[in-house]
Amino acid sequence: MVIGVQNRIQELRKIKKLTQDEIAKLCNVSRQTINAIENNKYDPSLSLAFDLARSLGTTVDELFNGGKTR
Repeated sequence: MVIGVQNRIQELRKIKKLTQDEIAKLCNVSRQTINAIENNKYDPSLSLAFDLARSLGTTVDELFNGGKTR
């Protein structure tokens, strides 16, 4: 199991009323990939992280770090 950073994909996806399949199509990946990322079982590539953030109308920092700095 990959232990990654907590993310807000599911939260923001639901706010935008998008299904996993819809966000997957916007990002050119499978629904299973989105599910794995949402459940912290897979860390997306940097390119996919930017695609996800763009599709959800946010930044990569907000999406994966909640805007918090260490």
